[in-house]
Amino acid sequence: MTSVLQYTSETDWNKLVTDYDGHPLQLWGWGEVKAAHNWSVDRVQIGKGGAQLLIKRLPKPFGPLVYIARGPFGELLTNQADRQELIRYVRQKYKPTLISVEPDTLGKLSWKGWRKSPNHILIARTAVLDLTQSEDEMLAQMSKKTRQYIRKSAGEGTRVAQAKTLKDIDDCLAIYKQTAQRAGFELHGDDYYYDIFMKLKSNSPVFMARQNGKTIAFLWPVVTDSIAFELYGGMNDEGQRLRANYHLKWSVVREMKRRGLKTYDVNGLLNDGVSAFKKGFIPEETILSGTYDLPLSPLYWIWSIGLPTAKKIARKLGS
Repeated sequence: MTSVLQYTSETDWNKLVTDYDGHPLQLWGWGEVKAAHNWSVDRVQIGKGGAQLLIKRLPKPFGPLVYIARGPFGELLTNQADRQELIRYVRQKYKPTLISVEPDTLGKLSWKGWRKSPNHILIARTAVLDLTQSEDEMLAQMSKKTRQYIRKSAGEGTRVAQAKTLKDIDDCLAIYKQTAQRAGFELHGDDYYYDIFMKLKSNSPVFMARQNGKTIAFLWPVVTDSIAFELYGGMNDEGQRLRANYHLKWSVVREMKRRGLKTYDVNGLLNDGVSAFKKGFIPEETILSGTYDLPLSPLYWIWSIGLPTAKKIARKLGS
């Protein structure tokens, strides 16, 4: 039987994630953010793979939800015996209602006992840019309008800089609040975003487009050595007028390529204007495996048929 090894060192855990090409949401810092906001976190290695477990207590009589964001990684994706050991560990330690996973994989999962979930957390429909291409190759696949707006917005004198202080983050959050109000979505409190910036450190670079010294747009990915995953972004009225998001996004893509990353994931596509903007850069869609649940309690079936608590928690998880 393969043993379960728990990690208590940020350096060692992040090395494991890097060694097995894990997703940025499996990084230590992401777990620390969730742990600071009413979650528990447990990081385990089994064989040549790992999983950062996010544990959320549910209202009685439910046991907790155990969630693995864009994981597990390594051979836990393919080795059934190791995956069974992970299940045994989780069942014994947490007595959960379910384990829910959203691996960074393509195609239907055929894991014994797991079922496609009716409650998605992260969106499976996305677009992923191959950063191993040349810049000319990346530009060639973009829409003509996108290339035009990149050139136009770059010529407006907008400067792209990386956030260094919490004052920079405040400038970005002011824009994000305007964006949320326009689009009608909810935000966390400011402390949540401060925690992402501080706990993920260099794995959470925030890029700002500035005009005349003022921030007019921002883009906030979370990254490993090989994967960039967009978390947040937005622009104010001046940013819209100058189409600063085009120059900003292309600048960030080029910077990720310069740093040696291999892929850039826009983190979900809906049928909206933001998604149309994203697809201008990456026309070909990627459909990930999606959300899969392993029921570990008879109460799971109450959970799965649309319990309002489930949907609320799913929204919070995906933010």
